Amino acid sequence: MNDDLSVTVSILRVKKETSLIRTFVFDRTFSFSPGQFVMVWIPGVDEIPMALSSENTITVQKAGDATTAMFALGTGEKLGIRGPFGNGFTKGEKVLAIAGGVGAAPLLPLARADCVMTLLLGARTESELLFVDQLDECTDVLIATDDGSLGQHGFVTTLMDDLNLGVYDRIAVCGPETMMRTVLAKVEEKGIAHKTEFSLHRYMKCGVGICGSCCVDPSGLRVCRDGPVFSGDLLLKSEFGHYMRDASGRKKNL
Repeated sequence: MNDDLSVTVSILRVKKETSLIRTFVFDRTFSFSPGQFVMVWIPGVDEIPMALSSENTITVQKAGDATTAMFALGTGEKLGIRGPFGNGFTKGEKVLAIAGGVGAAPLLPLARADCVMTLLLGARTESELLFVDQLDECTDVLIATDDGSLGQHGFVTTLMDDLNLGVYDRIAVCGPETMMRTVLAKVEEKGIAHKTEFSLHRYMKCGVGICGSCCVDPSGLRVCRDGPVFSGDLLLKSEFGHYMRDASGRKKNL
């Protein structure tokens, strides 16, 4: 298959994960590395990047026109898929994974690959935690919720304070960018930003490095081709955690 060309998939099942998150199961599998993404075409609406949560699923948070349209789709309806694209997470024997909200989606296949020694899982409240049972089967899961409804009361980043980060080969992070910026500050303080990887989400038009819509200031690195997973040392003096750009190219503060 030419990854630059869209293939049509049928939806076999739609699973409700939370009030705003659904997992879409396809009738086709894709060979990918954990952290890679596909461009998802919703006919008549838009094409948007989505991380694969398994070889035949994407896990989607309702957040805009395209995802709202997806939530209206059911079994037997069609989507277009291009990819997978980009770089995934580096595998290691002792990986610490840190997931916030729907950021657990690209980290689930990493955990299933038997790479994750410890996973920190966070959400605003217990009902919004993703994949708890599945993750419990393959790694040691520590939980934090903003409201204290399950696990530690507070942000998921507070769980890092009780860990010896030096025992891990790699640290893999995905979630809201303000959360990930806090992680970056903590690992920079300990001198391990270079072994920490962050999955970025940016507006994309092409997904293959041509249009430049997903470039990161000031380096010009393209999220679609040079990422979406970046080493923390590449992000220290960047826009990361401060702003991103919308479809018109205007800055949008985080």
